[in-house]
Amino acid sequence: MIKGTKNAFTLAEVLITLGIIGVVAAMTMPTLLNSTQGAQYRTAYKKALSVLSQAVVLNVALDDYDLSQASATDATTATDGTSASLYNLFNNRMNVARVCGPAGAANGTCSASDKWSVGHAKFGEATNYTFFFNDGIALTFKTNDGDCTLGNATGVAEKKCLGAIDVNSKKNPNKIVACDNGTSGDTCKVTNPTDIYPVALYDQTIVPNTKAAQVVLFGGK
Repeated sequence: MIKGTKNAFTLAEVLITLGIIGVVAAMTMPTLLNSTQGAQYRTAYKKALSVLSQAVVLNVALDDYDLSQASATDATTATDGTSASLYNLFNNRMNVARVCGPAGAANGTCSASDKWSVGHAKFGEATNYTFFFNDGIALTFKTNDGDCTLGNATGVAEKKCLGAIDVNSKKNPNKIVACDNGTSGDTCKVTNPTDIYPVALYDQTIVPNTKAAQVVLFGGK
């Protein structure tokens, strides 16, 4: 009787195969992780814009003023809880964990650990109010901003107010979203969205304030 032969991999062959798998994984994992994280940033950004815009609409229903009627007065009035101001609007209508800003106002003074400044997105600066929301998103805008309008009405001058959203607060990468090719025209593509998005606030609207932020919002890549 002839005994059957058994085929098996040698230890060297197994080790070589595992080495190849390791190299392939090392090459592909960073791209996969960046893509996954970028998708999370995109989703969080869209959610932030939606929630903030809903807060403005709700404020119109409850307190009868929108961003165009939110005046920038002195720090005390702007944060008294009842006056028409950007601070009171977001503080009254959002789930706020805390706010930091200039000393003397009805909020905590921004400390060194509250600051992360990228370009014109001055989170934690003394000239800004920086809101930290319970869902982990941060919003910053100038303390003297108010009467934010696109100027659609006759005789009304445009005065869009500018700010920025960080979808994961102080966590890295703390990088403003940008076009892959460094341009801001119609060829703009954003392959891997980041965590900071410049926004414009006016009337009952909060919208992207850069081409890259627009591309992320509307699903372009």
